[in-house]
Amino acid sequence: MVLKKKKEIQVDAFVLECQELETLRSFADAEDQNLASLLLHCVQLSDGIHQIYSMKQIVTLLKKMDRNSACSPMIKCCLDIIGVMYFSLGAKNPLKKMLASSLNGLPEQLMTEAVHSFVRCLKEELKTTDLCLYRKVMDNLASCMENFSLGMIIFLQFLQKSVLEIQEENRQLSGNSIVETRLMHDLLMAIKVSMMLLQKVQENFQGSLWRKPGSLLWQSMCGLLKSFTNFLMNEGLLPTVQTTSGLAVILFTKTMFEPVEKLPCLVSDLLLRSVKCASVPEWFVSSCECLCTEELSDSVLLSLCHGALAMLEWKNGSMSENGEKLLLDIALVLLSLASRLKESNMAVSLSRILAIWTNSALDVLESSSQNLKSSLNGNSNTTGKLLEYVYTHWEHPLDAVRHQAKLIFKNILRIHQATLKGSVVKSDPFFSMLTESLLSLEWHVKGKYASLGCLVECVGVENILTVDRTIPAQILDVMGDQSLAPYASDLLETMFINHKSHLISAFQKNIWINHWHDTWVSPLLLILCEGNPDQTTYVIDYYLPKLLKCSPDSLSYMIKILQASADANIGSCNTRGALGALMACLRTARAHGHLQFREIMRDDLLSIGYVKQGLVHQHNQVRVDALGLLCETHRSTEILTMEEMQLIQFFITYNLNSQSPAVRQQICSLLKKLFCRIQESSQVLYKLEQNKTKQELIKESAKWDHFATLQQYKDFMSSICDKLFEALFPGSSHPTRFSSLTILGSIAEIFSAPEGQTQAIFRLAQEIDPTRVQMLIQCFASTFEEVKVLAFELLMKLYDRLDLQDLENLHLLFQAAMDLSISTKPYDCVTASYLLNFLIHHKGLLNVCLKNQQVADTFQIDEDMSASTMEKNTLAVIKYLLSNLEREIFQAEKSLLQAAASFPMYGRVHCITGALQQLPLNNLTLMTEWRQMVTKLILMSYRLSSVVSPIVQSSSPEGLIPMDNDSETAGRLQMILHEIQPRDTNDYFTQAKIFKEHHRVDFAKLTDDEPVENVCKEGQTCDVTAQMVLVCCWRSMKEISLLLGMLCKLLPLQTVSESSDGLIAVEQVKDIGDYFKHHLLQSRHRGAFELAYTGFVMLTEILSRCTNESLRTLPQQWLYNVLEEIKSCDPSSKLCATRRSAGIPFYIQALLASEPKNKTNLLKMTMNELVSLAVPVNESLNIIPQVHALNILRALFRDTRFGENIIPYIADGIQAAVLGFTSPVWAVRNSSTLLFSTLITRIFGVKRGKDENSKKNRMTGREFFSRFPTLYPFLLQQLEVVARTMDSETGELKLHPSLFLLLLILGKLYPSPMDGTYSALSMAPFVPFIMRCGHSPVYRSREMAGRALVPFVMISQIPHTVQSLLAGLPECTNPCIQQNSVHGMLLQVFHLLGSYLESKHRVNSDLQQGLVDIITCIKAKVWLAKRQNPCLVTRAAYLDVLVVLSDYLGKSRRKGKSTLFGFWEEISKVISASELMTGIYYFSAIPGFTQYLQSITKLVISVLSVAADPDFSNSSSPVAEQMMNSSSMVVHLLQSDFHEVRLPMLEAVLLWWKQVNSKQATEEKMGPLSLLSDLEVILLRMAMKEKHPECFCKVGAIHFSQDLKYDGKMYCIFMMCSLTYFYSIKIQSIALKLASKLVTHLVQNCQEVMESEMRQWIQLVTSCCGDEEQTAIRLAAAEVLINITPLFLTNQKLILGLSSTLAMWKCILLLLQSEELIVRDTAADVIRVAQSQSNICNKTENPPAAVLGPLDTFLECESLVWHLLLKAVTMQPPLQHTFSQKFPHQSKNICWAGVRVIWGHPSIIPFSSSAPCFLCLCLSLPSVILFKTPPLLLLSLRLAAPNFPLSSLPLPLHTNRNYLLSGPANLVSMSVVW
Repeated sequence: MVLKKKKEIQVDAFVLECQELETLRSFADAEDQNLASLLLHCVQLSDGIHQIYSMKQIVTLLKKMDRNSACSPMIKCCLDIIGVMYFSLGAKNPLKKMLASSLNGLPEQLMTEAVHSFVRCLKEELKTTDLCLYRKVMDNLASCMENFSLGMIIFLQFLQKSVLEIQEENRQLSGNSIVETRLMHDLLMAIKVSMMLLQKVQENFQGSLWRKPGSLLWQSMCGLLKSFTNFLMNEGLLPTVQTTSGLAVILFTKTMFEPVEKLPCLVSDLLLRSVKCASVPEWFVSSCECLCTEELSDSVLLSLCHGALAMLEWKNGSMSENGEKLLLDIALVLLSLASRLKESNMAVSLSRILAIWTNSALDVLESSSQNLKSSLNGNSNTTGKLLEYVYTHWEHPLDAVRHQAKLIFKNILRIHQATLKGSVVKSDPFFSMLTESLLSLEWHVKGKYASLGCLVECVGVENILTVDRTIPAQILDVMGDQSLAPYASDLLETMFINHKSHLISAFQKNIWINHWHDTWVSPLLLILCEGNPDQTTYVIDYYLPKLLKCSPDSLSYMIKILQASADANIGSCNTRGALGALMACLRTARAHGHLQFREIMRDDLLSIGYVKQGLVHQHNQVRVDALGLLCETHRSTEILTMEEMQLIQFFITYNLNSQSPAVRQQICSLLKKLFCRIQESSQVLYKLEQNKTKQELIKESAKWDHFATLQQYKDFMSSICDKLFEALFPGSSHPTRFSSLTILGSIAEIFSAPEGQTQAIFRLAQEIDPTRVQMLIQCFASTFEEVKVLAFELLMKLYDRLDLQDLENLHLLFQAAMDLSISTKPYDCVTASYLLNFLIHHKGLLNVCLKNQQVADTFQIDEDMSASTMEKNTLAVIKYLLSNLEREIFQAEKSLLQAAASFPMYGRVHCITGALQQLPLNNLTLMTEWRQMVTKLILMSYRLSSVVSPIVQSSSPEGLIPMDNDSETAGRLQMILHEIQPRDTNDYFTQAKIFKEHHRVDFAKLTDDEPVENVCKEGQTCDVTAQMVLVCCWRSMKEISLLLGMLCKLLPLQTVSESSDGLIAVEQVKDIGDYFKHHLLQSRHRGAFELAYTGFVMLTEILSRCTNESLRTLPQQWLYNVLEEIKSCDPSSKLCATRRSAGIPFYIQALLASEPKNKTNLLKMTMNELVSLAVPVNESLNIIPQVHALNILRALFRDTRFGENIIPYIADGIQAAVLGFTSPVWAVRNSSTLLFSTLITRIFGVKRGKDENSKKNRMTGREFFSRFPTLYPFLLQQLEVVARTMDSETGELKLHPSLFLLLLILGKLYPSPMDGTYSALSMAPFVPFIMRCGHSPVYRSREMAGRALVPFVMISQIPHTVQSLLAGLPECTNPCIQQNSVHGMLLQVFHLLGSYLESKHRVNSDLQQGLVDIITCIKAKVWLAKRQNPCLVTRAAYLDVLVVLSDYLGKSRRKGKSTLFGFWEEISKVISASELMTGIYYFSAIPGFTQYLQSITKLVISVLSVAADPDFSNSSSPVAEQMMNSSSMVVHLLQSDFHEVRLPMLEAVLLWWKQVNSKQATEEKMGPLSLLSDLEVILLRMAMKEKHPECFCKVGAIHFSQDLKYDGKMYCIFMMCSLTYFYSIKIQSIALKLASKLVTHLVQNCQEVMESEMRQWIQLVTSCCGDEEQTAIRLAAAEVLINITPLFLTNQKLILGLSSTLAMWKCILLLLQSEELIVRDTAADVIRVAQSQSNICNKTENPPAAVLGPLDTFLECESLVWHLLLKAVTMQPPLQHTFSQKFPHQSKNICWAGVRVIWGHPSIIPFSSSAPCFLCLCLSLPSVILFKTPPLLLLSLRLAAPNFPLSSLPLPLHTNRNYLLSGPANLVSMSVVW
């Protein structure tokens, strides 16, 4: 039950004319009881709602009339008046809708009379000649046909007349967009009414009398058909009008054409453009002549196809064979249009019509011939082309197209099913082929998900899972990408629902549910516990709710699994763990109504302790989920329990300071839901109390005390507000303030006092006192504007409840605002603006402003003035600001430097703008004063702009600092600026200039009234830099632009100069437009013209909607003018060609963006002009227009407001960029490069990752050329031109400029298994040119050509292409070998092979044969990998090809086959003959040497991996015997002198060790273990002698990953020493981790004393935790502390001793206070480890007895413990000896207990985002310890009672007073409660 305020409905009342009133009065009776009396009373009512109620009574009375009464004059009169009433009301009037529904139920005897009355009224309506009333008449016609059964054929004449007149009116008013739009909708309505009329009354057309050409009806229908045909052919009309006209043409033709059997042939001839006029009726030729004789455009064909599909009868075989042929012809036409229509609206229409076609095909197939079934089965040509369309458009940018592509694919499957003759669907070859093709696609293809979902619905999920059982897990892995998560979740939902249905039908519940859980729930739980943060978030948001909805019973299974591991796996900062997963599951279940919080507590599904642990969890999202569990409910009126309230208070205490903006938003949103729940549930409780009787109250009181609950609500909300206001103390962080203010704003909004609500559970205003008001005002001083906004909005929500009259410091606040408005700090003026906006609501502000003499002279206060306080105050404040600003502008005209240093003027303008924005400018009283004020503001803006514009329009505004050392005027300044612009020098502009006293103007002499306040103080100097001047100027320009734009946007327009209803005149608007044009086209500083653009956008948006013709056409005129100026090449033009054309692109963007969305004429014209300029036909001497055009195109393509309307011009933009790159002028090439980069982003999307070869920002070649078909011939032609430059017999370097761009585009494409034979664009022509580009002398170009070749070669053609490439390689006997060509061919072989072997869609037999042939060719050219080839680069490339084959064969099961023995033998020969084995005599400076070493090493590693496999080693291959001694090969490579060999070998060893540790290699099947024998010594030696940093890191990582089986004492010492002489952060991190692991190993396994080594290690760890260390070092130290926690920090035995242990704990505290979030999160994992150990201990023994020893003894020494711990933390000397002497029995147990006490101490806990981390362990403290600790009790008293004297606290606490004041106030108190 939700109680919401009802929306008030406004209904216009009907007013009857005097004549009808008199008629009604004549029939009325004296008692006012007859029908006429009631109707008279009804029409005299002034309220429409009351008229509705009255008319219901009248209709009820009418229904009771008998047959005799129906013919009475009174009844006829009343029905006539009801008819007049009906047709006079608007179409959306509720009274009209009520009449329509009621009158249809009249008795039969009255229905005839009612129809006659309505017909008479309609005939009167049809006599109208006013064009403006046509729409109303058509609405009435439509309503009659919808609500009454009326046959009115004569109305066609009216429709014909209205259509012709509307068309003529539209022609005359061309250019008036507003009127044109209205006429277009009227025309659309006329067409729809004509169709409705024809469809409604077709039953009256029986017989052939009406078909006579001379009849009026026939002539009207022919006239309408001719008009509709003209509309259809008119491309200038709205697309909806054109489409509807197509429907009307087919409908009228269907109605009028005979014989009906030939109608499909006529439509088919129209579509195929094969109409013979002699064979069609004369009336059709005369009416539709243009359709028969003219060339039909694509849009006309599309509309005709739509009309044929929508208006012809396709069901029940009514179309016969001609209809079947028409169906196929329509498909042919639509699919041909798909390759041509690229505009967004046309693409959407085409996809929708294709979906309609598939539905029609399904209807026809129900009773079709066998020929049609053959033509539409899955293997037919038509279906193939439809599939090609789906594959091309399933990732279309438009959602509508993607959705229709899904429907088309789904219907294709249904069509194929309909063509099958009882065969089994699951085994059908077509479905099998689709399944294999779809599964072979990469998971980043979005269209794959919807198509697979449709396939699952058709063939069942079992067929999909049979292919691969891991598909659910694969889809879940994809859900880490937010763009794919919705698609993946929809597919998973389809699959598990289908799977559930299948299992239910096949198995019993206890059997199928386990199988279903294993398939769908188990992978989910694994991801929830251990998945990355993004993945788990999206899985919870998208997948989990759907899973629970499908199977609510699975919740208990999930809870059971997660509860079992919640203690041991509580998660970390990166993973949720079982606890976080449990929170997420319970939150989702509760939010969707599967369980309630009371059930959770009652059934012990989750303990309070777990909830608290979740509320302060390290993982942000776990905290949010825990809060969501408390806040989100399925019913918004569910009562809060006391436990929930306490937990919410607990959460707010520690989570207001979250550093993540997303988390803060979620927290505030969830708490808002909670407050709404409190408000709504409280209203329910109030209502229940009011409605109960006394007996019910007595019975209910025993169950639930409603008043107690309401009081708990009040107390709870009051405590929440207290906590929130406490967090707003001065100096609190931005996250804290943001969270507190947002939550307070939600409370003020939700718990407001709406009208009519008497019961209020809480009022925030009751919690407000002057101190808190002052606290909110202080928030205005925040440097974050969002805090200012939140504070201001909160104050405004509470303004009615605030007693602002008590503010004694009003004058001080106002003066502070004035001072801040001229501060040199930009954010101070924002503070001033919000402060003034707050003060404007104060009644006393007017008197403060009137103290200014100039304001008082121009603004006389009047007690009787009707204006509101806010309006008067705003006017006074603006006058005050303006008077000061005018004086400051006068000073700035004399000394701009002085203004920049002392009174930057932009703050005043900002405050004026802010004040105006708060005022309802359309409802003002003081119109004369405001009109004068607006004029002054506009003039002031021009004057200020003239002062600062020379700076921002300078050619070098960033370094400009004008000098005015004498007292000359602004003319001198202009001369200086003019002189210095051509010779800007750093010395002149960058040095600060100092104004001495004698250089300054005496501003006091400028005015007689009072001295200027904003001058430097006596004796001071003002240091001014160029930056200060520039900031002052461009911010002033910014504020001027925003002010002028806001004035145009908000102020009512004064169309006539004498008019009193407007504030801004037409001429002023035009002047403002000229101002913006001037500055946008001439400003050089980006900040200036970017923000001038913002104001200009406001202006153009108003102009486009303006009713004034001269203003509405201004944007179009400005656009034409600037384009002409760009094209003119006028040398005197001031347009800026540098700085990416400066403000010109912004200017044109604003003009085009103002165009109405339904019209893109200006955009089309502009794009055509710019493209023609960017791609000049003839080379011109002046390239400035081309540069401008390229820069403007770049800006337009980047602007998302143009949406898909700009997509058709992308191909032209690509051509312009590619051709511009060949220009000899650098400016053109530079602009072309920027445009090209923008277009690549627009086509392929924003790059999200660092992987250059990722397929996320790529698309298939078929999809690319289908979207941009004109690029196919262009790129092919350009590629051919580029390829010609590659063939140079002399080897001369010829680098074509476009080579890189072309290969970059082609390299963005990738192959798809969906590339079939139905595509009209073949990729084959590109292949030879790309191959020739691989001969380029530039290495990067050859590499790009190798990648670009892959998408253009079909998968089935790759083996043949690779063989031809290998065959083209030279023999060793060739006298002249071009190594560049050889290298390019090898790179192409490498990439083709990689793509072929990685693909999943190869037929096995073809693969085996193709591999054999490829290996044969490779063996024939293997000399290129040996010393016979002198080029190391090509040798390395050939080796890379061998590596690809070796890696693939090593992973396959065929590596031991006898057919491959020759291949392995050749590789063995290559390795044994290489320099790697025989000795290297090259130097690293030789080209290709590094590559060769890396490649040969990779090959050796690959062969070693193969040799280690038992399947290969046990084979009879002679090569296997040669490779048996693999470990010696590893040792040989590790001892190489070249790090290029050692580094990859070490990486391989590390990988093998990880495989061994993960038990991938068992003892029976040795695997990599055989390669790692006898490596300990060599690895230890490498660690001692390795000098290369990366190699050293790998050695350390290997040691860290393996078990230490040797005496590592010396090695440990060496590792600790390496921390000092290696400067690499990475090496130091590895060395620290390894040294720590060695120390742990030695402590656990050695009995000898290692005091010196331990001291050295402790010093290293503590030094690495310092604030001065790098983040990586501190992160490594945190990981070390985590690893040593069980052994050293939580062990009962003090292995390190008390002082060293406390030093380690101090390190943890330091890391927890780090500035880096990742360091804090990692250090907090120590708590997780300690808690996990404590949880395990709780299950085995009593923790206090096990850890603390005898409790009494511990309590005796606790004070000393506390003192010792604080001494240790504050770097005091260790007091272990004293402690041991006094408490010898407890010294070994006190460490862990003492640390527990530390965690409860807030004096060392900073108020930061780590508060939850600190609190985690505090919650596990035994409560008795905290209660019995005197310092903690005193501290709790201090925090609970702020007035408690601090000096009375113990000394250790007193010394940490600063920490105490900044700590979370309730941390200890909450711990004590626990």
